[in-house]
Amino acid sequence: MILFATISHFIFVLALSVYLISALQWYSYKLERVVFHYQRYDWHLLFFIVPIFVYYLSGDFFWIYLYILYLPTLFLWYKKLDKKLIFTNRVKRFFLFLILSTIFQDTLCLAYDKCQNFGVILPIFVSILISFLFEKILFNGYKNSAKKKLDKVKNLKIIAITASYGKTSIKNFLYQILSKNYYSYKTPRSVNTLAGIIKDINENLRDDIEIYIVEAGARLRGDIDKIARFLNHHYAIVGVIGEQHIEYFKTLENIRNTKMELLNSKRLKKAIVHKSAYVKPDEKVEVFGDEILKVESSLDGIKFIAKIDEKEYEFSAPILGEFNAINILGAILIAKEFMPMEEIVKAVGLLEGVEHRLQKIEANGKIIIDDSYNGNLEGMMSSYDLVSEFNGRKILVTPGIVESSVEANIELAQKIDEVFDLVIISGKVNLKTLDEHIVRTQKIILKDKNDLQNVLQKHTKSGDLILFSNDAPSYM
Repeated sequence: MILFATISHFIFVLALSVYLISALQWYSYKLERVVFHYQRYDWHLLFFIVPIFVYYLSGDFFWIYLYILYLPTLFLWYKKLDKKLIFTNRVKRFFLFLILSTIFQDTLCLAYDKCQNFGVILPIFVSILISFLFEKILFNGYKNSAKKKLDKVKNLKIIAITASYGKTSIKNFLYQILSKNYYSYKTPRSVNTLAGIIKDINENLRDDIEIYIVEAGARLRGDIDKIARFLNHHYAIVGVIGEQHIEYFKTLENIRNTKMELLNSKRLKKAIVHKSAYVKPDEKVEVFGDEILKVESSLDGIKFIAKIDEKEYEFSAPILGEFNAINILGAILIAKEFMPMEEIVKAVGLLEGVEHRLQKIEANGKIIIDDSYNGNLEGMMSSYDLVSEFNGRKILVTPGIVESSVEANIELAQKIDEVFDLVIISGKVNLKTLDEHIVRTQKIILKDKNDLQNVLQKHTKSGDLILFSNDAPSYM
């Protein structure tokens, strides 16, 4: 019986920790975010809090609960996740600390025979504490190594980019333009945290790179300041600022102040800052946002005229979405520090779209617009305007705007009602708001994201346009 209880306790601790470390990984290992900004507190109850209470209160009957109810439920939950736990070195180290601390505790209990129950909370949180301390030590070592590598690359020019939305697009557009004349490198995908940037430098930045383009993101005040002081970049772009992640920053003013931390570089030569930041221009800071005189947008791309340095230029790019004109403009205004405008105009004409950002795909007679990485009101509304002129049936798949206000989602719902014939609501966080304010458009509530393909096969046909607008993992 003792052997059975010991093994079962060990399995229980591991199961609890799989849930906990998954939640921490989703929220960048920020414990306060998992506690205060979690979107699925029912999961906390179901997979962590209630099981611990049952363990301490149910006595010998707990093992029936563990094997008959808890483990099967946890397995089914994990199987359906669209963002499963990635077993990084950090996660492996955490489980090593957990195994050692659990064995140590249980050995003491058995040796001294003084434990009525093997502890559950203690080994988990001791492991978290040790893991966090260990990762902090490793992080400082990686940071010093990355700093030395940056200093080693001679004549390297660093461009840092931030915005409430559009920063990944600006990064990709600028990279494509500058790569015509320079050995350029950009942070991959949506890597935009200090830890991610440090890892990227250590693993991927070559000695022959001339321009390094870095995306900077934030969830808390000071996040971008740390990036800026680490990089000490030469150029900066602060794109459009809005209410994205308002639940973390509380006010738009806090968001503006955080984004403007990008200017805290000792080597800053020039910063291009969107007018939504409400800053005054000076010898280093140029405010942009009013240069675009005319924009035309269609499912073939965008054309716009911009007045730059008192001269009008016409740009044409095979990029979808009117809002991308301002993102391209931000890239142009920094690119002209390195290249003649005539070459920039040609480079803009050859731009390629960013994956999952108004990416056009044609399949089985259907037009699919993948805009699943666009999660702000302005961008989503613009994409709805873009598809509104399509003559066939228009289908929308969206969870609404995540990490934004109820008012923004109401405005989005009203726009959906104007444009689409069918909307498939794919997330729970905005379900109530969207369901109440979408009146005309036919609605399908997607309870399980794994069923999406079957739903689309059943409710769409050749000739339809399907827009994937924003995406939210199942934990949202």
